[in-house]
Amino acid sequence: STSAKPDRDGTKDSVANIRDTGVFCVNVVEFAARDVMNASSGPLPREVDEFDHAGIARADCAIIAASRVADAPAALECEMRQIIQLDGAANFIVVGEVVGVHLRDDCMVDGQFDITRFQPLARCGYRDYAVVRDVFSLSRPGE
Repeated sequence: STSAKPDRDGTKDSVANIRDTGVFCVNVVEFAARDVMNASSGPLPREVDEFDHAGIARADCAIIAASRVADAPAALECEMRQIIQLDGAANFIVVGEVVGVHLRDDCMVDGQFDITRFQPLARCGYRDYAVVRDVFSLSRPGE
């Protein structure tokens, strides 16, 4: 989802780009990349490339015509299915279908993606983030 910011006018570049191209890539961010992630989120003019501005290495996606963060633990290539406008002028939920997946080799253990190999970030709102450091598994009833 995206929302209006006091320093931005109308729709965020992300939503405008998705609307224009019909595709987007979701990159999983690890704690080690928090500063470059934050640098890429600033109120930049539309013509400024966030990858270049923040010094982020890019790679081409395999299926969609978009870039992904080259060293992200995971990247999900998505085709846009729906953009839902919420209350307010620039509050949206973007719904996409994952059509391609990139998983960093060092995050794979016995054929499974292992989030204990890095420390994923979660955006909590405002300026708040959480970092995953403790992971546990639960068997479902009947398993």
